[in-house]
Amino acid sequence: VQLQASGGGLVQAGGSLRLSCAASGYIFRVNDMRWYRQAPGNQREMVARITRGGSTDYADSVKGRFTISRDDAKNSVYLQMDNLEPEDTAIYYCSADVMVNKSYEFNYEGQGTLVTVSS
Repeated sequence: VQLQASGGGLVQAGGSLRLSCAASGYIFRVNDMRWYRQAPGNQREMVARITRGGSTDYADSVKGRFTISRDDAKNSVYLQMDNLEPEDTAIYYCSADVMVNKSYEFNYEGQGTLVTVSS
């Protein structure tokens, strides 16, 4: 199973970006999906999480500005980021809990996509 993230780039403060992440390979079902980020010198933090049922959680720092969504037909997760701030600059990683059959679930992570917000 592989996760491929895309959509990062350079944007001015106040702008928007939409990150995408697609899982591929032998997949029985995708459960929780997450976006993490890591800025230089900082610890990795979870930005947002979405369950298979559609329940969502967000870091306090992004509530009201970021929206996580998913498309199970495409095994994909998205992160709509609005009103971006320079503090949002980081490498963003997607993560998914993937069932490869009815019994086994593994966590996979994508390669990361860089988001840079200029002031």
